[in-house]
Amino acid sequence: MRSSISRVAVIGCLLAAGLAAGCGKKAATAAAPAAAQRQPVEVTNISRRDLVESLSLVGSLAANESAQLRAEISGQVRSVQFQEGGHVTKDQVLVKIDDAELRAQLAQAEAAFHLAEMNLRRSENLTEARSMSQAEADRVRSEHASASAAQNLLRVRVAKTEIKAPFDGVVGARTISPGDYITAATVITTLDDLSRLKIDFQVPERFTSKVKAGTTFTVRAQTPAGEARAKGEVYFTSSVIDRGTRSSQVKGYVTENPTGFQPGMFAGIEVVLEVHRGVLTVPEGAILTTGSGPQLIIVRDQGADKVADFVPVTLGLRERGLVEVTPVAPATLSEDLSVVASGVGALVLYPGIKLEPRPLRTEFRLGN
Repeated sequence: MRSSISRVAVIGCLLAAGLAAGCGKKAATAAAPAAAQRQPVEVTNISRRDLVESLSLVGSLAANESAQLRAEISGQVRSVQFQEGGHVTKDQVLVKIDDAELRAQLAQAEAAFHLAEMNLRRSENLTEARSMSQAEADRVRSEHASASAAQNLLRVRVAKTEIKAPFDGVVGARTISPGDYITAATVITTLDDLSRLKIDFQVPERFTSKVKAGTTFTVRAQTPAGEARAKGEVYFTSSVIDRGTRSSQVKGYVTENPTGFQPGMFAGIEVVLEVHRGVLTVPEGAILTTGSGPQLIIVRDQGADKVADFVPVTLGLRERGLVEVTPVAPATLSEDLSVVASGVGALVLYPGIKLEPRPLRTEFRLGN
């Protein structure tokens, strides 16, 4: 009897324990949907700001004007009238070549021209008196014109014995001294106009349509005092694409001339390609790419709940992790709306799902 009672008691205890466990599982299963009704998401507000599309390139600084000075005629240097590294003005005489022989020839030509003038006046008087044939009068006029041309030619050659500065600038090192014999191939010195600087760089072909005269850029170069920056503006774009580099030559003026910039220096260039002002922007992580195009997941109020609303958008400029967005349907986006900004594409989200918005973590915030 006692053994039968013991078996009944044990079975009763096991049934009680089983029922208790079953009730616990049902309670947990009932509580699970309640906890999963809201999807935690990190959100941020849509912001309105200016976006700039820029391009980083490299280039070389150059003088506004640069020339190698040479003589147009050969001769012996009589004097050098400039200081190396000094500033000179336009038409200032820099070098004088010996012109004694040319001046003697000029004196001879002037005498011949004076005689030709007297012969011309005499022939005109005789022609009026009908004492000279027309052929003889024409010969005298031709001799007068020839003598005048010979005189002018020698004056030009004498003037070329003075080598003058073609523009204001700074002269470089000289390669000659008084007494040297120079020819048209002899480089006397260089002359650079440093009143403003130019910069020459190459733009890849896919960006050439956005770079034109008036496009602005920033120049950065390392100087003895550290990195210096200056503003610039494009004044020339080549009409052809180089086959070797698939890029186009562009030149610009440096509108500011900070201390330390020199012709020939290597420089970094930041070209402003396009500026969109006051556009709606979101972090790039907020863009959901679908088969029908990019979308944003907007957090909207539905009674006491926050629900997901999928809004199709078109994308524009991108800058430092931000992207310009334009709604496909008008009046569906504004600055006061919150957008899911983290985990898009990895979370299970669908239109109308209830959300539990949380502020975007500080390390993921952009554009602040």
